[in-house]
Amino acid sequence: MAALFLKRLTLQTVKSENSCVRCFGKHIVQKTAPAQSFPIASAPRLSFLIHAEAFSTVEDTQNEGKKKKKSQTAFGNIGRKISQRIIHLFDEKGNDMGNMHRADVIRLMDERDLRLVQRNASTEPAEYQLMTGMQILQERQRLREMKKASPKTGPTLTKELTFSSNIGQHDLDTKTKQIQQWIKKERQVRITIKKGKNVDVSENKMEEIFHQILQTMPGMATFLSRPQAVQGGKALMCVLRPLSKNEEKAYGETQKTQKRDTLNQDQGNDKESNVLHQ
Repeated sequence: MAALFLKRLTLQTVKSENSCVRCFGKHIVQKTAPAQSFPIASAPRLSFLIHAEAFSTVEDTQNEGKKKKKSQTAFGNIGRKISQRIIHLFDEKGNDMGNMHRADVIRLMDERDLRLVQRNASTEPAEYQLMTGMQILQERQRLREMKKASPKTGPTLTKELTFSSNIGQHDLDTKTKQIQQWIKKERQVRITIKKGKNVDVSENKMEEIFHQILQTMPGMATFLSRPQAVQGGKALMCVLRPLSKNEEKAYGETQKTQKRDTLNQDQGNDKESNVLHQ
């Protein structure tokens, strides 16, 4: 009887232990399952956010660079955005007001109803000037005119033309028109005249051809290099270039002066003729 009771007690103990193990294992699975699935579900989301943040950062950096470059090159009112605490200030008449704190500068702007422009950022402290709205507009117009008047940078294109010294007048006229078109397009023209075969032509005669071509373009072109012997004396070469803006202006003034002098001389001759007839 005692043996039977002990056997039942042992079986109940084993069943209780197995039940506890199953409950504990289920509890562990429930606890660990979300922990295992969490990184798998969130990993794509995390990488997406990092990628989006990196993309927006690059775009913002590019935009900031463009804005900074634009602000450095543009001339205009900077308003109250003064990055330095102390600046060197000039008033609207160009008078030097010395170094001044930005708070005092803003106060002057409000009192006089003026704008602030940057004159020189490379100095220490940077130079600024107070200006009216009309002064800023006039300065912008002046800068635009200066930009248009300044010569274009870049390599100067050179065209080449070669022909014989015994060229006919019709062919010479055709080549001269081609040279004129190149000069109008701001091109330099290298002209080479070779001595014709079985023709005894002096260098002076060949130089006359160069001058004949140049005379068809008054106020347009001049010699960059005058005619000189090349190829062992078998040819002459020169380079023509278009006139600069200042040279064109000087040529126009010279022509006006000559016309005025000629007109005055003709009027003087007419008066002398009338006196003689009287």
